[in-house]
Amino acid sequence: MKPIQVGLLGIGTVGSGTFSVLQRNQEEIRRRAGRGIEIAMVADLDMTRAKQVVGDAAKVVGDAREIIANPDIDVVVELIGGYGIAKALVLEAIAAGKHVVTANKALLAVHGTEIFQAAAEKGVIVAYEAAVAGGIPIIKALREGLTANSIQWVAGIINGTTNFILSEMRDKGLDFDVVLKEAQALGYAEADPTFDIEGVDAAHKATLMSAIAFGIPVQFDKAYVEGITKLSGADIRYAEQLGYRIKLLGITKRADKGIELRVHPSLVPAKRLIANVEGAMNAVVVHGDAVGTTLYYGKGAGSEPTASAVIADLVDIARLHGADLAHSVPPLAFQSNTLGAAGKELPVLPMAEVVTSYYLRIRVADEAGVLAKITGILAHADISIDAMLQREADEVGGEGSNPEGTQGIPQTDLIILTHDTREGDMDQALAEIQALPTVLAPITRIRKEELN
Repeated sequence: MKPIQVGLLGIGTVGSGTFSVLQRNQEEIRRRAGRGIEIAMVADLDMTRAKQVVGDAAKVVGDAREIIANPDIDVVVELIGGYGIAKALVLEAIAAGKHVVTANKALLAVHGTEIFQAAAEKGVIVAYEAAVAGGIPIIKALREGLTANSIQWVAGIINGTTNFILSEMRDKGLDFDVVLKEAQALGYAEADPTFDIEGVDAAHKATLMSAIAFGIPVQFDKAYVEGITKLSGADIRYAEQLGYRIKLLGITKRADKGIELRVHPSLVPAKRLIANVEGAMNAVVVHGDAVGTTLYYGKGAGSEPTASAVIADLVDIARLHGADLAHSVPPLAFQSNTLGAAGKELPVLPMAEVVTSYYLRIRVADEAGVLAKITGILAHADISIDAMLQREADEVGGEGSNPEGTQGIPQTDLIILTHDTREGDMDQALAEIQALPTVLAPITRIRKEELN
């Protein structure tokens, strides 16, 4: 049987890994796919570097549209990234009747509805296993392996840069700014790390998982996104003393009134497996009503781990090439004619409606009556306290230990863990507490996820 002909748009880190793995494991892949998979053309602006990678094994061009226009190309693999030219090229490839494989989570999180609709109308596949958690097959697990389940929640460490930073902050007792520079020096963080450290990258991935888990359209604009830039070493130490670790989680959850979709730092009990995922590794926990809780762990980025996911998509397409695609697995797991109805029934909840528990760190003047005022405000808002830790004045130190204008005032940190409460109620209570003259610094609030 004739090999599938692939055109590769971009041969950077992931592209070169895809080419290398295909070359190295071509016989194994052919046996699995039932036919060969060949990269016949590569498009990259740096044609010299591209030719050094592929040699004579593929034709190298500088214009991606040459690949799209070639009638012999069956599949276009988009590894350019971003929202701009990548979107145009993907839609042009679909219009030309090409199947598409992409690792571009940002593109699909923002424009996925349009792209998947275009693919359905043209009768081609858009596959994107590599868009979430690198080499971990979480998309296939959600779309196929867990299809019998009513998914209750998904929570994941889905950004390796931030997990590396948080791991180093905990292990070495350093603050965020110091560890970020270390991460950049080691190549774990980009020169401009904004998308990672502000939670945007994780939110793109959580948006895709949410759509697959709950049968709703991709709605990145409705995701709550909060990064790790405001975390201090003190919070990580206090969390440890209370039996928790802080992780940046992408969370999507089925609630009574809709779907939660949020990315933010979270306290996770240290005994949970996901709390012990360290360094640049990724992990996703999925809870289904039939299967219970399942954990998916591995490398979330890198040349060959991500290439593994790209090639898995190519194998799926090779198996289906020439078949009737009307009965293939839908890109978002649910049949497209049900997504609109499900979306109306299951809105993405605003953050004020989310119910969770909290860690609060409140820097206060160390004087009589302060604790009573704070607990009184929480009680009036029906917010119950689960645990509390108070550091004596001579133990308070480190980042922010003497906020401007408070020098010479005896002060202490109150650390409070709450039971579940509505975020909107917590917002109001914290506004009242912050206004107290004995509260000496901005309150730190971190959500707590038990992941039972």
